Amino acid sequence: MSKQNLLAPGAGLGLSAAEASALAPALKALADPVRLRLLSEVAEHPGGEACVCDISGPFDLSQPTISHHLKVLRQAGLVTSERRATWVYYRVNTDALAELADLLGGLASVVGVSRSCEVPE
Repeated sequence: MSKQNLLAPGAGLGLSAAEASALAPALKALADPVRLRLLSEVAEHPGGEACVCDISGPFDLSQPTISHHLKVLRQAGLVTSERRATWVYYRVNTDALAELADLLGGLASVVGVSRSCEVPE
């Protein structure tokens, strides 16, 4: 579901209540700095997937806490997971990120924000 067309300048359409409700959990999950960093770590990990043992180094958090944050990202649809033996591997859900990018890009175009994030006078 692309928001780019719904939020195009002059379209006169915003998000419906259902669309906003569907997107809110992902935005809420990303509002936490640890989860935002974890998503970035998973995305940048070689091969595009990582387990907790691969990405816990830069965090001053316990493995269970990191696992909890990854679970929140999974429940929000931002990562997928696959159990292999005793480890769970996480991969970024690119479709979910594309949907959020479309939403934010559409909102930016509605208010006239350029890529440099400068607000027109």
